[in-house]
Amino acid sequence: MSTLDDLAEALAIDVLKAVDKLGDEQLIQDVATVLAATSTPTEEAFLSAVRVRQAERRGRQFLTTYIERAIKKRNAKGSS
Repeated sequence: MSTLDDLAEALAIDVLKAVDKLGDEQLIQDVATVLAATSTPTEEAFLSAVRVRQAERRGRQFLTTYIERAIKKRNAKGSS
């Protein structure tokens, strides 16, 4: 990864942690706006890093829910 990507990813991680603690999704856009004022490439890299991490989180949540439902379904069939 480039320095730009490394820095944007580190910032994305920190911002997402803050969003989790504060419950304020607007923080992502606010940080992106600050970055855009000085460096569009940094803003784009930051937003990409945020989207990738959010998508991965949603994918993991889906997988966890899917597995839980499949286990419940299997157990329900087994107890019949």
